[in-house]
Amino acid sequence: MRIALLLLLISILFSCTKQKDITAVSITPLLTDSLSVRAIVPHDTSTVWFAANNGVVGLVGKGVKKLAVLKYEDTLLQFRAIAKTPKAIFVLSIGNPALLYKIGYLNSQATHVETVYKEIGPKVFYDAIAFWDDQEGIAMGDPVEDCLSILVTRDGGNTWNKISCNDLPKVVQGEAAFAASNTNISVFKNHVWIATGGKKARVFHSTDRGNTWEVFNTPILQGKPMTGIYSISFYNEKVGVIVGGDWENKAFNKGNKAITFDGGRTWKLLADGKDPGYLSCVAFVPNSKGKKIVAVSTNGVYSSNNQGNDWVQLSKEGFYAIKFVNDSIAFASGSNKIALLKFR
Repeated sequence: MRIALLLLLISILFSCTKQKDITAVSITPLLTDSLSVRAIVPHDTSTVWFAANNGVVGLVGKGVKKLAVLKYEDTLLQFRAIAKTPKAIFVLSIGNPALLYKIGYLNSQATHVETVYKEIGPKVFYDAIAFWDDQEGIAMGDPVEDCLSILVTRDGGNTWNKISCNDLPKVVQGEAAFAASNTNISVFKNHVWIATGGKKARVFHSTDRGNTWEVFNTPILQGKPMTGIYSISFYNEKVGVIVGGDWENKAFNKGNKAITFDGGRTWKLLADGKDPGYLSCVAFVPNSKGKKIVAVSTNGVYSSNNQGNDWVQLSKEGFYAIKFVNDSIAFASGSNKIALLKFR
């Protein structure tokens, strides 16, 4: 009898802790507009900040639509990078000049806008931005010399400094990054990983918030201008995933998904030769022990419940970017739209 009771207790505990697989998603439109939206960051479970082309930044959600247009002189800026701290939103423009704006906010209301970084040059092109905490952040862009362009802040985003190429690994000719979804950067504790594409598809890694760097090769498709890693996500300091492929051949599904279990030093291809093909953004589902992954592209929304070994297409609706709020709610953005996604 005691053995039977013990087995019953173990069974009950196991059933309570076992996670349910993601099998479906519901998609609720939040914004429909003539915008290309590649940069989003959640405000709460119902509203999301975004930065888009035509200089448009804003906050949208159920019953919420606050939009503003940022210009440089007479030029409408193109935004593909956004980050959030408890007191400010940061939006970073692509192209020349690169402009980084700090937008203060209280609750859901913007209070002021200031320029905190400006860079002029014919090769300037910034791709992504992220913060470790409310004081320290990092942004990355394509090379203007023989290294990636990397900016850091140590004072809450008030000032930004560009790391010297003398302190960074060198890139090869034709190696850069893709401003596809603001996810060329992944941060965890003191770590940061940066993904590249083009001639080489590699992962640049720092264990000390950008002070020292190393670089790792990956098996992701590379060698042509539009091949490589488009998105990187780490669940913890060891487990991470990279996705991408060939933007010019989005159905091609070889060499476009890989996972690491040693912090990025070595990578193993996932579902090689199996769908999905090209992917522009990937994210681990929070509180999933690094098992559940969701990825999006213009091909649709895909999920894996076993660390990327097998994938299921949940929706054919295409998106550029996805950001989770919790283990069942995320926001996604794409061409002319932002949506709320609920996974079940």
